[in-house]
Amino acid sequence: METPQVKTEIVRAIQELPDDATVEDAMERLYFLAKIERGLKQSDAGKTISHDEIKAKFLKLQHA
Repeated sequence: METPQVKTEIVRAIQELPDDATVEDAMERLYFLAKIERGLKQSDAGKTISHDEIKAKFLKLQHA
């Protein structure tokens, strides 16, 4: 995202919060959106893990 667009998205995300939202609510929402953006960039760059690979990793962790 370009900087002006980032600011616009931040303002939009905050404006969409309920009137009784806390600063922590806003921070959590912005962090969540940043993580989504990061994941989309990783996906576009081909940096993904298949369902089978992640399932195998979780199963391995459960039995460790």
